[in-house]
Amino acid sequence: MGLKSRTAKKLFVLDTNVLMHDPTALFRFAEHDIFLPMVVLEELDHAKKGTSEVARNVRQASRFLAELMAHTGPEQISAGLPLSGARLAENADQQAELGHLFFQTHLQPAALPESLPGNVPDNNILGTALALKAMATDRQVVLVSKDINLRIKAAVVGLVAEDYHNDQALDDLDLLFSGQTELPADFWDRHSRDMASWQEEGRTFYRVSGPDTREWYINQLVYQEGDPPFEAIVRRKEGDDAIIEWIQDFRASKHSVWGINALNREQNFALNLLMDPEIDFVTLLGTAGTGKTLLALAAGLSQVMDTNRYREIVMTRVTVPVGEDIGFLPGTEEEKMTPWMGALTDNLEVLTQTSGGDWGRAATDELLRSKIRIHSLNFMRGRTFLNKYIILDEAQNLTPKQMKTLITRAGPGTKIVCLGNLAQIDTPYLTETTSGLTYVVDRFKSWPHSGHITLTRGERSRLADYASEIL
Repeated sequence: MGLKSRTAKKLFVLDTNVLMHDPTALFRFAEHDIFLPMVVLEELDHAKKGTSEVARNVRQASRFLAELMAHTGPEQISAGLPLSGARLAENADQQAELGHLFFQTHLQPAALPESLPGNVPDNNILGTALALKAMATDRQVVLVSKDINLRIKAAVVGLVAEDYHNDQALDDLDLLFSGQTELPADFWDRHSRDMASWQEEGRTFYRVSGPDTREWYINQLVYQEGDPPFEAIVRRKEGDDAIIEWIQDFRASKHSVWGINALNREQNFALNLLMDPEIDFVTLLGTAGTGKTLLALAAGLSQVMDTNRYREIVMTRVTVPVGEDIGFLPGTEEEKMTPWMGALTDNLEVLTQTSGGDWGRAATDELLRSKIRIHSLNFMRGRTFLNKYIILDEAQNLTPKQMKTLITRAGPGTKIVCLGNLAQIDTPYLTETTSGLTYVVDRFKSWPHSGHITLTRGERSRLADYASEIL
């Protein structure tokens, strides 16, 4: 059995960045076959050193390949290595019969057009895929790469090229859970027959039953425009029955959080999620100026300084620069992270501006900073955070694995708040549908101790609002 004998199966040629992104990609192509050019193995070898996420993925991919090749001879390698080994299939969450893995042995790259000169690894992969296409004429050869430029070059030379889609949390960002739903105008008419309402400790609850409640998630905002508007949070689901609670109004001056009031419905709901001790994980999405960091920091300071619910605030973010990197920074971990935490400084100025005089502001600022710790994500492995309020800024730049590494650091009594804007992803090969932030929003929406809201309205200034719309 060889390349030509499995004509019913597609033949996927993998680029190096696919395995760098997801080592289990070897087992994600169902019954179809996989081909690895020799230049891919060379690039994997060059990238195996280091402690980065890419280096760890490369080493895992190499271990998968070594296990597949254990106890095999040259003839079996030429015939293709079966990917459906019991232990490997279990590791990759695969139960169905998988295809075979082929390596480049005697195949020489085909001659590329003069428009693609030089011994560039990408061009070498293109040449190998073209030679495969000419050799296995009865099979569909597909190049799989996370590199959009390589896919464009493949289309130019007549190859079918695709992105690696298995890591996508959603097919379309429009399908992402928003955290809120508007009740139709006739909602109460259609759901009032078995409705009940009561109060407990000053909190108002409603029990509603009907077809609309089936699509709700626990800790989702349900609202209806009006004067006054109706805004509630889903507290429990029992079949078609749902118990909802009228949320607290943080837009009123008497209900401010560390001197901060909500300016719109989404901000009000965000503060309800951030101040709820039963919610351990909160995700806030929104463009620049919607108040994500200010709300998270104000809620954290209120619960650290006023109610002592948490011992301290931990702030962290991915250190991906927008422009040119400024090189290595001197000092401790916290001093190195300070230039990346401009959002913390800016928001602390807002939170301390009510103090009396320059001396009062300085003293308040120093007190608050003593309760805020700045950590780098690079040193999160192996740590456990107890009774901490963790704010993860710029979370859209994390991969799903990095997000898992952080969230699993949470110990008893810890709350994690993830902030991000999916329109500002700076990490290579990450997209809106493959970001770790999209991944956790989708995966946590059914967990009763998590909450999410997408902030849509900017509240910085009329200048910032106009710039967001017109530029």
